[in-house]
Amino acid sequence: MIIHSADFVMSNTEVDKCPAPVLPEYAFIGRSNVGKSSLINMLVEKKNLALTSGKPGKTQLINHFIINQQWYLVDLPGYGYAKTSKTNRSKWQDMIADYLLERPNLVTLFVLVDIRHELQKIDEEFLQWAGESQIPLCIVLTKADKLKRSEVQKYAAAIRRGLKHTWEFLPRMIISSAEMKTGREDILDFIEECNADFKSGT
Repeated sequence: MIIHSADFVMSNTEVDKCPAPVLPEYAFIGRSNVGKSSLINMLVEKKNLALTSGKPGKTQLINHFIINQQWYLVDLPGYGYAKTSKTNRSKWQDMIADYLLERPNLVTLFVLVDIRHELQKIDEEFLQWAGESQIPLCIVLTKADKLKRSEVQKYAAAIRRGLKHTWEFLPRMIISSAEMKTGREDILDFIEECNADFKSGT
């Protein structure tokens, strides 16, 4: 897939205020500081489409971007640590759950996981909830450039083993690096395939 355009559409906190659900939609989520904004910017080849920050919890809204005037990319607030009140965190969790459960045109949720670490409890819990809620998932292992090339598959295999305790069939998994643009074509090709299925109604 070639990205010709990537434009901000809107930010909001309520699913019923999102754009009309007529185009396929792909959401990105992950633990705070997993490299989500960097990955999104890498995918669309725009340096500042999604705001990056050294401070976890920067994204606090449902952010819609329209890509090639054909599909939506959605940047969701991260789950996990953020320097904010418990009340705010609870609001974010409710907002994310409402969006994921009620958005009819959501084709795939890309869940970002840092490849350098064993699967964290909060990742396991979120993935389990999403799976039980029958939300279509694709796991993106980020920051692969931080490992030696010989270590990447070993660390990815460890994460797969961690998931097998609770998953009979594992979601699709893509290894990525925003720095090296690793995984970009894999993610975009997958989206292109899903767009074709969405258009055909399958």
